[in-house]
Amino acid sequence: METHRRDQLIEWIKGLLAVPFVLNSQPAVEYDETNTQSLDTMARSARQRYAEIFRDVEDLILDQINHQGTQNTRSKLSMLVPTISTFFTPLALEDAFNYQDSIRAISSRRFVAPSFNDIRLILNTAQIMAMLQPKPYRSLKAKPSPGLELLTFDGDVTLYEDGASLHSPEANPVIHRLLHFLARDVRIGIVTAAGYMQPQHYYNRLSGLLVAINESADLTSTQKSNLIIMGGESNFLLAFDEKAEHCLRYVHRREWVLDAMKNWSEPEIQSLLDVAEAAFHSCIRTLHLQAKVLRKERAVGIYAADQSKKLTREQLEETVLVVQQVVESTMTSSRPDEPPAHTSIPFTVFNGGADVFCDIGDKSLGVQACQEWFGGILPSRTLHVGDQFLSGGGNDFKARSACCCAWIASPAETVSLLDEMIALGDDRPGST
Repeated sequence: METHRRDQLIEWIKGLLAVPFVLNSQPAVEYDETNTQSLDTMARSARQRYAEIFRDVEDLILDQINHQGTQNTRSKLSMLVPTISTFFTPLALEDAFNYQDSIRAISSRRFVAPSFNDIRLILNTAQIMAMLQPKPYRSLKAKPSPGLELLTFDGDVTLYEDGASLHSPEANPVIHRLLHFLARDVRIGIVTAAGYMQPQHYYNRLSGLLVAINESADLTSTQKSNLIIMGGESNFLLAFDEKAEHCLRYVHRREWVLDAMKNWSEPEIQSLLDVAEAAFHSCIRTLHLQAKVLRKERAVGIYAADQSKKLTREQLEETVLVVQQVVESTMTSSRPDEPPAHTSIPFTVFNGGADVFCDIGDKSLGVQACQEWFGGILPSRTLHVGDQFLSGGGNDFKARSACCCAWIASPAETVSLLDEMIALGDDRPGST
C-alpha cells in the first residue's frame, strides 16, 4: 500500500460508507421505469445511512476539537485516525453530504461506492459551510471564531493548469471570482512554490489577474492592495501596488518575516540545500533519470533534461521520498560535538508533476506570513485552497497546521468551490 499517497481520514470515512453501500445497493435491478420505486427506496435507505455516518463523524470532530490542546486524554477520533491534524472549526458534514448528494447522486449509485473524490468534495463543502454559515454547537467547550478574512491559493493546478498562467478573465473564469472576494474585503494570498524576487516572473503567470485588479473600477485602492504573492513556499513576498511596474512591489524580508524564521542563517540554508542537491544527484545516478539539477537561492530540484520526455510518476515519487529521507537523516547527528549545520531549518520536498524540488520553509509558514501581513488573521478565518495535500510529495499538506483547507483537483474545481462560497455568503442572514 502506498501510504504516502493516501489521506487516512478520507480512507477511514470511505471504509465506514462501504458497509451501507454493500447492504443497500441493488446491482441486479435495471435502470428503467418499471423499477423506479425499488431504486428510490434503495436511494432513500442509502441516503439515510450515509447521512447518519457523516453526522457521527461530525460529532467525533467536535470531540476532537474539545480535546485539542489538552494533555491528559486523547480523543476517540485521534485513536481511530492517528494521523489526524488540527481542526480550526467544526465541519458541517451531514449538511455537506446532503448538498453533494443532490449534485452527485451518491446514494443512487448501485455499482460505485462513495469514492475518495466524493468524500474530498464533501469535506470541502463542510469546511466552507462551517466558515460561512456556522451552526451553534452546544457541546463545544471553546467556541471557534469562524468567518472568512483571508483566502490563500496554490498556483499550478489550483488557479491555472500545470505550467499555464492567468492571462485573461475570459480564458480564466477564476479571475472574476477573485475580484468578487476582493470587493468584499477578503484578502487574497497566492502561496506558490515558484520562487523569485523579480515581479516580472510572477506577472508572466498572473498578468490577467493583475491587470483586471489594476483596471477595476469597483475596487478601492485598499481592496486592490489586499492581494499578495508568497513565493518559494515562504521566502519571497510581493504586494500588489498600482504604481509599481508589473503592479507588484517586492517586500524585503525584514518587513514580514516571522519570528520563527529570524534565526535562519544563510550558512544553514545552504548546508541543507547542499545535502538535498547531493541526494538529487544520487537519484539521477541510481534511477537512471534523464534529468538536470537546478539550484536556486532558496531551493534545489530536478527537471527532465528533454522536455518532450517527462519523468514518470514513479520516478518523481521515489525521488521525493529519497531526498526527504536523506535530508531528515542529517537533522540529527550521531556525534554530540558535531551537530548538523541545518537542524533548525524546515524544508519541503514535493512532486511538482514534471519535476521535484526541495524548498526552504513550507506553506504553513507561508500562510502564517500572509496572516501576519494582514494584521494577524486567525486560522479559523483563513482558507487555503490547493491540490497537493498528500502527506508525501504534497506541498499544500503542511498548510493544514496553519489554517482551514480545501482540497481541489483542478482549476475548474477551484471555480466551483468559489461559486459555492459566493452562494453561501449571499445566503447568510443580513447579506445583500
